Amino acid sequence: MEDHHPPPKRVVVCGGGVIGVCTAYFLSKKGVAVTLVEKSSIACAASGKAAGFLALDWCDGGPLSKLARASFNLHRSLSQELNGPQSYGYRPLTTLSLSITESSSSSSSQEPHKSPSRNLPSWVDGPAKGPRTIGTTETTAQVHPRLFTKTLLSKAVEDHEVEVVIGKVETVEVESGKVRAVVLEDGREIQAEAVVLALGPWTSKLSLLDSIFRVYGLKAHSVVLQPKEPDAITPHALVLSYYSAQGGKPLNPEVHPRSTGEVYLCGMLTEADVPDDPEQVAPNPESIRVLKRVAKNVSSHLEEGEATLKAEQACFLPCTDDSVPVIGQVPGVKGCFVATGHNAWGILNGPATGVAVAELVVDGRASIVDLTPFNPVRFVGGKRECS
Repeated sequence: MEDHHPPPKRVVVCGGGVIGVCTAYFLSKKGVAVTLVEKSSIACAASGKAAGFLALDWCDGGPLSKLARASFNLHRSLSQELNGPQSYGYRPLTTLSLSITESSSSSSSQEPHKSPSRNLPSWVDGPAKGPRTIGTTETTAQVHPRLFTKTLLSKAVEDHEVEVVIGKVETVEVESGKVRAVVLEDGREIQAEAVVLALGPWTSKLSLLDSIFRVYGLKAHSVVLQPKEPDAITPHALVLSYYSAQGGKPLNPEVHPRSTGEVYLCGMLTEADVPDDPEQVAPNPESIRVLKRVAKNVSSHLEEGEATLKAEQACFLPCTDDSVPVIGQVPGVKGCFVATGHNAWGILNGPATGVAVAELVVDGRASIVDLTPFNPVRFVGGKRECS
């Protein structure tokens, strides 16, 4: 890591989600020629189907604290640079936690909605209780994640001539312990002085990495609704403790109104096998049914007839065995870097991860944040706790 070799002139970034795109963007701003390789389409997986929720201090007290704080502030400055409110729905938010208990008759659409509590936004007119402010407009915000990722890539392509190649990465060619090229499934070979692997839950499918660490997928479900009266929905994100009429442990769905007028609801996490093709990820029908029921119990504006269903979907959050992202040079392979495993905080931590990886690749070390806790070397030689 301390080698004083000349910075690479050509870098291949593998993965067209938020981490790969942020890395390509900040590398290209440093004057590097960047080729971005994506199997399917830009932001086709979690980066297109996530909530896009940003929090300044929710990762405090753990290894992500400094990364998250740096990234939250970077989102704000990027929004000023890229006209975020218009381009990709950037806006500060108030975030509330509250509990909802279904009544046994709540499956009936005749259930009347009550007047909202004084402490709740007017549109939250279901059986919600105990609202508590857990984020202010200073500490929580949002972006539309797909629009954010695509806006950033468009800027990189227009201003810095980043090349986008659609194709599946088959292998990374290594010669004498140093990266030489990326080989695609169709046989195309892209020469590179450095390679960044940012393939989310698909990262550890590469033989180069599968013996070092595991990235598995946590399947998250979501629905997108378009209320008839979008102006009635205020910018309040809701984190719920949701008690089903059937009993059992509470669910923790989230409700994220967007500046586009849509309302995004997510939750229902399950560990599942990640398919080879991101386009093949299909939602579990029961999980979608539950989210629609949640929507109806949160607000009369979100029930069937009052809102149009625009999407029912699922995506895989990339997770590591120690719940800490993997960011750094691949052990034993000079010029090969990895950035993945951000779990539910990929959109938040995309910008600072991109800056850190660009600095690591070009300058030999990251200055925006200390990457030691994220170094993949922690997995070498059996399980080791994260320092």
